[in-house]
Amino acid sequence: TISARPAPGYPLGQALADVEAIAAEVLPAGAQIDYRGDSRELKQSGNTLLITFAMALVVVFLVLAAQFESFIHPFVIMLTVPLAMLGAMLGLWFWGSSLNLYSQIGIVMLVGLAAKNGILIVEFANQLCDEGMEIVAATRAAATRRLRPILMTSIATVAGAIPLVLASGAGAAARTAIGVVIVFGVALATLITLVLIPIIYARLARYT
Repeated sequence: TISARPAPGYPLGQALADVEAIAAEVLPAGAQIDYRGDSRELKQSGNTLLITFAMALVVVFLVLAAQFESFIHPFVIMLTVPLAMLGAMLGLWFWGSSLNLYSQIGIVMLVGLAAKNGILIVEFANQLCDEGMEIVAATRAAATRRLRPILMTSIATVAGAIPLVLASGAGAAARTAIGVVIVFGVALATLITLVLIPIIYARLARYT
C-alpha cells in the first residue's frame, strides 16, 4: 500500500498518471493496481462524467423540443452549453482547482443554467414572429427586451454562488469547486449568449 498526498497545486489526476507510468515500468506485466480514497473517487467519477453529461444534454434537448415543438430552437439554445463549459474550465484553471467530483456536478448543473438565457430570447422572438413580425426584426426586439431579465437572472445566479467560492472550513474545497464552475460558467455564457443566440436564431428560424 502506497499512501501519499500531491504537492500543493499539483493535480491528483496528473499524480495518478505519473504513478501509473512508473508502475508500468517497475511492476511485472500481470500486476494490477487498486485505488482507495480520493484516487478511487476520481477514477470512478471520471468514467461516469461523460455519460452523465451526455444524458443531461439529451434530456434538456428533448424537453425543449417538446416545449417549442421544433428541433431547431433547442439546437440554438443548447449552443450556450459549450460556452458555459469553456467558462467553467477557465475558472478552474484561474482558481487553481481541479476537475474533481464536485466540479463535475457543477458542470452538469451548467447545462440547465446556461440554457435559460437562450430560452428567454427564443421564446419571445417566436411570439413576435407569430404576430407577423419579420425574423430579423423579431430577433432584435427579443434581444433588446429580454436583456434586463437575462442580466438579472444571471447576476442573481452568480451572486448566489459567490459564498460557495469564498467558503472556508470543513468541506470548503467541495463547495469552492462547485461555486467556481457556476460563477465563471454562467458569467461567460451570459456575455457571449447575448450576441451568439440572436445571430444563430436569425439564421435558422426560417427553417422551423
